[in-house]
Amino acid sequence: MEVFLILLGVAALIGIYLWITYNALVALKVRVDEAWSDITVQLKRRADLIPNLIETVRAYASHEREVFDSVTRARAATVSPEALSHPSQAAEAEGMLQGALKSLFAVSEAYPQLVASTNFLELQRELTDTEDKIMASRRFYNGGVAELNTKIQQFPNNVFAKNLGFTNREFFDVENPAAIQEPPQVKF
Repeated sequence: MEVFLILLGVAALIGIYLWITYNALVALKVRVDEAWSDITVQLKRRADLIPNLIETVRAYASHEREVFDSVTRARAATVSPEALSHPSQAAEAEGMLQGALKSLFAVSEAYPQLVASTNFLELQRELTDTEDKIMASRRFYNGGVAELNTKIQQFPNNVFAKNLGFTNREFFDVENPAAIQEPPQVKF
């Protein structure tokens, strides 16, 4: 009888451990999913600002078609289904967009009337604000991924986590960190 009670106690402890571990992993997974959703919202917000920015610059520099096409292609890549669902695809698209935006702002510097335009300045301010929000969202997401991945890999969680359906998540690392260290800015 004592052996049965000991086995029952051990089984109960294992069950409680699995219950607590599962709930903790679910909470972390939801946090990471929420953080990724925040990133996609900001990426879409920026993508919505870019056509207005292009049209504003185009009004002053209509002969810069290649720059406009480059920004348009890069914008489309950032809101593609692949980029919005896979951090590595999003990182690649981010690098393309940052380079294209730098070209666009370089073109704008050649047009003093554009740089002085209230509409252009407001779009630039909103874009800078959005870039700051994207960076903050990335930090929050990567922090959640680090916490989730650590919990999955720690012993004894690593014995059960994969069987419970939890896998490591991918960080949102930009392929060319120098390209996005600062939001695009126009120098007056």
